[in-house]
Amino acid sequence: MYFLPIFFQNRYIGNKKIIEKATNGDQVAFTSLLDMYWNEVYGFMLKRTENETDAEDITIETFSKAFDKIAHYNPEFQFNTWLIAIAKNVHIDMLRKKKISLFVDMNDEEDHQAYNVADTTPSAEDKLITEQNLSRLLEYIKELKPHYQEVIQLRYFQEMSYQEIAEQLDEPLSNVKVKLLRAKKLLAEIIQQR
Repeated sequence: MYFLPIFFQNRYIGNKKIIEKATNGDQVAFTSLLDMYWNEVYGFMLKRTENETDAEDITIETFSKAFDKIAHYNPEFQFNTWLIAIAKNVHIDMLRKKKISLFVDMNDEEDHQAYNVADTTPSAEDKLITEQNLSRLLEYIKELKPHYQEVIQLRYFQEMSYQEIAEQLDEPLSNVKVKLLRAKKLLAEIIQQR
């Protein structure tokens, strides 16, 4: 009986030290936190969304936001509780975006039926704008280190799952998730600087 509380105390003290290191920018600590809490956050979101892809995307976004805001973490609360709160907010944001998108799509469809709008295929100008945006994005991606370029290429251009990427790169799944998380963050910083 006495061993159990000491075990949990030691675990709490160990987690606290890891969180402190992560707050100071230690990448190994970030990876440790991701490994410790990934399954819990992912499992929680999988129950809520009942969709593996959405649960995975929300979990990655959750850790991204948590790592960006880790300096604001209040150690009076459990770290996993804080992560779950972030995950809930990410999920709510995702639902809002889907709802807005659905609403816009429905209105466009109704307008199309009501007014019998002519051809909706992209015009030459639309295609040119899309190509220019893609070209610019590819230039930004080329500014990343090669291993970050590779995971972005595999995930977003070849549309591979995280597990498929891990198998292709012969790396642990957690490493792939962290790499993708960092790659997205670095890419966002490059885009903002332009």
